[in-house]
Formats: sequence, structure tokens, C-alpha cells
Amino acid sequence: MKKIFINSWLAVICIVVSNYTLAQDADTPDGELKEERGYFFGFSFGNMLKEGGNSDVSLDSLRRGLEDSLAGKPPNMTAEKQQEVITIVRSRQREIKEKAETQANQAGMKNLEAAKAYLAENGGKPGIKTTDSGLQYETLTEGKGVKPKSTSEVKVHYEGKLIDGTVFDSSIKRGQPAEFTLNQVIAGWTEGLQLMKVGGKTRFYIPPDLAYGPGGTGGIPPNSVLIFDVELLEIK
Repeated sequence: MKKIFINSWLAVICIVVSNYTLAQDADTPDGELKEERGYFFGFSFGNMLKEGGNSDVSLDSLRRGLEDSLAGKPPNMTAEKQQEVITIVRSRQREIKEKAETQANQAGMKNLEAAKAYLAENGGKPGIKTTDSGLQYETLTEGKGVKPKSTSEVKVHYEGKLIDGTVFDSSIKRGQPAEFTLNQVIAGWTEGLQLMKVGGKTRFYIPPDLAYGPGGTGGIPPNSVLIFDVELLEIK
């Protein structure tokens, strides 16, 4: 019976302990912060239960389980009952995942329609050019010299935002230009930077299929149009 518990929760324990190690003050002597450590582990485990759809567990039973585990006692459950619990936990996790995927798909479809409407209107504005791929751009400052190739390493300053004006990334705010090879970034950047010359500034309107598509990433929702103001500082 004990083996089932160990195999099921070892990964959870490793994550919680790892997070605690990162948060703990390296100068704190062993044996101190006893109450704080207890609260930290309890809070972290509570978050895990909530995210897994198990916030309705019996706190008394949870406490008894912790006490038995810390005391080195065998679990007070049969192997069959443990397996039943594991099945319920996994079922709840699947339900949460399926719900999240459904919501993401619905949001993606809505965003895709908004993207099409935005690009259709934006493409008709003065100064906006559209490439065969659907990338839209306008030149803010004309550069000089050569243009980068798809394999070139470049140095740029940029700011990226969504069509509602939300800024999701900015090397300008960080005060640190970005350096990368053009064939290692999203397709809209790979294509767009090759249209620029050093010293130039361009605003790109990148369709979802040239950006992060239906998956989105980080703070970027699925099927988002990305607007980037880019200054090409150097071709390395």
C-alpha cells in the first residue's frame, strides 16, 4: 500500500520542496522559521489541491494523513481504496483540462474573427503595405545600407502590443536591445526584418498564423494579431 502513495505523490513533494528551497533565505539557520515553513508547505499544497479540483477535501483527513506520513506510519487505506482515490483525482484533472481547452478554443475562434476584421480594415489605411503572406507593415523611419537575410543575426529594439493596446513585451522598457537570428523567431519577424535596413523603424501588424496562432503563449491570447514597433540597430 505504501508504494502506491510514494509513486503517486513523489513528483508533488519534489515540486513543493524545490519551490521552498528557492524561496528560503540561504542565511537562515536550520531549525528556525518552524511555523513559517509549516504554513508555506500548507499553502503550497492547498494551491495544488485547488488547481487540481480537490479543494473540497476533508481538512481533518488531510491533517491525519500528514501526521501519519511524518510519523512514518503506513497509510490507513487499502490499496483498492487508494486506487479509487487516484481515479477520482485523475478524473477531476481531466475535467479541468477539458474545460480549459474548450474555453481556449472558444476564445481562439472569437479572437480569430476579431483579427480578420482588424487586418481587413487596417490594410486599407494610408501607408500600410501587405505582403503575399498577409504581413502588414508601415515604415516609420527609413533605414540605410543592406537588409538582413533569413539567417542573419540582428540587434533590435522593439515593443509589442495587442490590438487593444496591451503591451506584452518591450526591450525599450527593459533598456536592453534584443539579439537573435532571424530564422529562430516567429515567421512574422523573420519576414518583416528582412524588409528593413539598419537604422530603420517599422511597425508590423502580424496575423495570428505568422505569430503564435491558436496556441498563444504567455500573456498572448490564442489567435492574436501582434503589433510590433521595431528599430533595426545592427546586423551582426
